[in-house]
Amino acid sequence: MAIVVGMIIGSGIFLKPGIVLSDAGSFSMSILAWAAGGIITLASALSVAEIAATIPRAGGLYAYLEDLYGEAVGFLLGWVQAVISYPASVAALAIAFASYSGYFLPMNGWQQKALAIGILLFILLMNVISTKYGGIIQLLATGGKLIPVVGIVAFGLLSGSQPGFAGVSGLTTGAAAGFGAAILGTLWAYDGWIGVTNMAGEMKNPAKTLPKVILIGVSFVIVVYVLFNLAIFRSLSFEQIVSSPTPGADAAQALLGSGGGAFITAGIIVSVLGALNGYLMTAARVPQAMGERGIVPFSGFLRRIHPRFGTPANALIFQALLAIIYIFSGTFNTLTDLLVFVLWIFFTAGVFGVFILRRTVGTEPGRYRVPLYPITPIIGIAGGLYILVSTLMDSPGRSLIGIGITLIGLPVFYWMKRRRI
Repeated sequence: MAIVVGMIIGSGIFLKPGIVLSDAGSFSMSILAWAAGGIITLASALSVAEIAATIPRAGGLYAYLEDLYGEAVGFLLGWVQAVISYPASVAALAIAFASYSGYFLPMNGWQQKALAIGILLFILLMNVISTKYGGIIQLLATGGKLIPVVGIVAFGLLSGSQPGFAGVSGLTTGAAAGFGAAILGTLWAYDGWIGVTNMAGEMKNPAKTLPKVILIGVSFVIVVYVLFNLAIFRSLSFEQIVSSPTPGADAAQALLGSGGGAFITAGIIVSVLGALNGYLMTAARVPQAMGERGIVPFSGFLRRIHPRFGTPANALIFQALLAIIYIFSGTFNTLTDLLVFVLWIFFTAGVFGVFILRRTVGTEPGRYRVPLYPITPIIGIAGGLYILVSTLMDSPGRSLIGIGITLIGLPVFYWMKRRRI
């Protein structure tokens, strides 16, 4: 549960409200956009949860796509996740941790990189020694990041001042195109929940556990996001929110005084730490699962479990080393931007996979089934297609480059396949 909540709630909830509100055009449409983005995410999550309950294998979506669409499709997702997407995201989160820490301790560029690598190595060490230690960090960080969120929600909703809501009647509702852009902004803030499926191989009874934690975790985040935005809207005016790059910090300062900025910045640091730990923990399970299948170079090294600690230590170290390379190169944001389109192709294919699963495997009594089938997966697929079309229209060059990077993995796949024969 801490992985689901901790990987979804990063820094986006503190930074996105102004962007979403600007696109939506009014407070009411902004809240509707956050709810709609949550419903699309929940529909996707509930659909993938049925696949997870039927194929509770380590590796998460990579393993599901391999079973549903064939080895080549699964390999391409695993290739992109293990070599680029996950370590680049880990690098970006480590740099974000160091950047926000600069609020309390001013640093130059090299000092920020040193701190980023230092916190990454600490998280790596804890996860190598024990998965439980990684879980404890995740639990504490998730609880810690909710403190500023709950504080703003409580003070904001109970505050007698309502500068935002007081001006609602004078605002015009955003156009349909603006509302669509607002939903797109919220969907990025909801991303990250799929990572928990990578841990299936180390769960007790994942067929029952995964659907529960996905359902409850995503539902909880939807409620948190809606309440957080309501609190900000009660605390700041429309103009203040849309003009601020950090509306969460501004709301905290308005509610809590001069210490509000420090309070929310500390919350963001803890929030980023939890996301960093969650991403590294789940990232390692992809190359480790691919190593177990013998379909990647150095499979023997990557699949090895530490004889004393019982953790995928080599895969964790592999992901951390790639992340450190990306930290030094400074290419992590570019890489993650290039792969947004490709990753959502795989995510949408994963949601569609529930239809394939029903046709090939059917349903068994007592096994989890997505509620309101087929409406629920259709909503998830529609959301995925919307992201793909929007991204392709907005950044066609980046989308094509992302596809090219992904297809580089095909020669590696066929080379490894010939070696196994």
